[in-house]
Amino acid sequence: MKVLVVDDDVVSRMVLMHLIDSCGSFEIIEAEDGADAWSQLEAGLRPAICFCDLRMPRLSGMELLQRVKSHAEVAGMPFVLVTSANDKDTVQEATVAGAAGYIVKPFHAEQVRVHLTDFLGQAAGGQDYLAETPAETLRRLGINGERLLVYLSGFQNQLTAAAADLETLLAKGEQQDAQVRIDRLHAGCITLGLNGSAAALKRLAPGALTNDAVQAVLADVIRAVVHQAAKARQCAS
Repeated sequence: MKVLVVDDDVVSRMVLMHLIDSCGSFEIIEAEDGADAWSQLEAGLRPAICFCDLRMPRLSGMELLQRVKSHAEVAGMPFVLVTSANDKDTVQEATVAGAAGYIVKPFHAEQVRVHLTDFLGQAAGGQDYLAETPAETLRRLGINGERLLVYLSGFQNQLTAAAADLETLLAKGEQQDAQVRIDRLHAGCITLGLNGSAAALKRLAPGALTNDAVQAVLADVIRAVVHQAAKARQCAS
């Protein structure tokens, strides 16, 4: 299974390739920038998924995304942006444009694994996420598909930040504050129709939270959000 990695920084590219390799057996294809990646795609390369840096010379990640989505043969390829923490506005724009998600430098294995497991149909344990259909969520909230994708992207940002914050809170023994944060995430899942994720968060034991248990559930919730965003994009296409 081919994975395309696009980054003009050779060190970042190597780190990301190593993390992908650690997630399973993949054939990793390198591109030194967006123009190189586009050249390979035009020549017939058909990866299962693409991880692409946002800021590059010659052809940026956003420009490559736009070309990919306008090319019938590769438009369905999940396109994951690689960004820095201060690129949030651009990430939202890219999500609306069809990006499957994003990972933030410095890389962590779980960020990469989320996309490889879900988008390539290798989710841990073959989990089938229990959630409303995107159409049901749109009707209930009275919003359009573009707004739902923005909500899901924002919630993914919130979950990523919460994972780090909860680790700190639990290390300090601040169980009550950690529970308040989890309750907020639970409310977000209910609002977005992510019923299975809401139930998983509810099963975390109040007052006896452990970081391992919390991080495992949050990783599953992030996967569910990414999965739901992919379904929402399919419905819109």
